[in-house]
Amino acid sequence: MIRAIFTAGAVVLAVASSPVYAEGSPALQETVTPVFEREIPNIRGKSLIALEVVYQPGGASPSHRHAQSAFIYAYVLSGEIVSAVNDETPHVYRAGESWFEEPGAHHRVSRNASETEPAKLLAIFVVDRGERQLVLPDPD
Repeated sequence: MIRAIFTAGAVVLAVASSPVYAEGSPALQETVTPVFEREIPNIRGKSLIALEVVYQPGGASPSHRHAQSAFIYAYVLSGEIVSAVNDETPHVYRAGESWFEEPGAHHRVSRNASETEPAKLLAIFVVDRGERQLVLPDPD
């Protein structure tokens, strides 16, 4: 199944180009682009959504949670990304490495490890069908 997800994601990645949102000020921090969405036919009420996240050099996401129903698998496509979920110690993930987030997890750290090179990851969500708010920034 993972191979099928990556194959489908890679095909869609090749043709997707419009960003969903960009965070950060004043410089662009991250760009999130949808690459794949499909209902999972053998898991009632669930959908699979894949997003490409590109961090500019020095870019970061604010501390956040995801939709309560979301199980997330993150795979680094290029560069190096520093990530910490819940009480984990921040860890540098390099191209080809991955991590996962359980539903309700607190993603405290998510940033590009480099100040000079961009970094890219593929985030694969299994969520309740119709879920639209995938990222819930922490309150200020």
